[in-house]
Amino acid sequence: MTRILHVAQPVDGGVGRYVADLARSQAAAGLDVAVASPPGQLAGDVAELWVRWDAVRSPGLSALSETRALAGVVRRFAPDAVHLHSSKAGLDGRLLLRGRVPTVFQPHGWSWQAGGGALGAASAGWERLAARWADVIVCVSADERRAGERRRVRGRVEVVPNGVDLDRFRPVPATERAELRRELGLDPATPVAVCVGRIDRQKGQEVLVRAWAIVRESWPDAVLLLVGDGPGRAALVPGEGVRLLGVQPEAQRFYALADVVAFASQWGEAMALTPLEGMACGRPVVATDVAGIRESVGRGCGAIVPPADPAAMATALVERLSDPALAATEGERARAHVAANHDLRTIHARVTDLTLATLTSEGW
Repeated sequence: MTRILHVAQPVDGGVGRYVADLARSQAAAGLDVAVASPPGQLAGDVAELWVRWDAVRSPGLSALSETRALAGVVRRFAPDAVHLHSSKAGLDGRLLLRGRVPTVFQPHGWSWQAGGGALGAASAGWERLAARWADVIVCVSADERRAGERRRVRGRVEVVPNGVDLDRFRPVPATERAELRRELGLDPATPVAVCVGRIDRQKGQEVLVRAWAIVRESWPDAVLLLVGDGPGRAALVPGEGVRLLGVQPEAQRFYALADVVAFASQWGEAMALTPLEGMACGRPVVATDVAGIRESVGRGCGAIVPPADPAAMATALVERLSDPALAATEGERARAHVAANHDLRTIHARVTDLTLATLTSEGW
């Protein structure tokens, strides 16, 4: 039985969900799978597959001890292939393996995008060096691939977009939407937007809150639900009509009750999951124009607006809150677009095929 070891840091947010879904899919397909990560959300999601590997998120001298710890995991599990997720796992894993085990590296957003200056330059230099130690680099968007090309990261790069579980994220009848709203004390007729994601400066909730103040000039009773938590929550001033709900175990319920899904990220994405999940639930999306958005938000599925522009965000939100027919049409198109291009089963099959192809020279 082929053995695949996934190594991940970070363990929460979109990366954690991606790794958990992929690992469970491969295990269900009959592969022997393990997931090495620090404790956290991912460990709970794949408890039966999880192997503890302590690693912090930021680069630094800790990489030496982390690499030694990962060597112990590799010895015990003896994988046929290793799949490294995000820049920190990519750093430790490639330092350890250096091409001696078939290796897949998936940036989930390049390391230099988290910071500029000397750190960004050093990160880009490392990625150019370490590319030789990956049999294949999997990017989730053409934007992400082009970002690597601009920094002269060479190697075999394949684009496999992010996907959505279409059974979990799906439209619901109007009666169910109304019931979900009542659970939150919302009138079924109240205009509602939902934003799901980690709360920090990158994800742009502060910009979205400013946009919501403009929305309320047209819709004084409108409600914005912010689902998630993160380092920016303490400093975020919600404003009128904004509710902070924290982390919720079933994000699909909040997409389903919304009139529109808002995505306000400011930088550093590759292909965000939130817009895809919202569209899969049959909701129109208003999203900022960061990497991967023009590839994931299909024509007629919502609106794409500039980052850091609360007025443009507000205008697009008001347009959909004011026109239920437009929102319904865009939501139908959005669901069809995701079903045609981002079905999670198809995405997992493609990534697994690429991984298995690293085991034999005939694979390429």
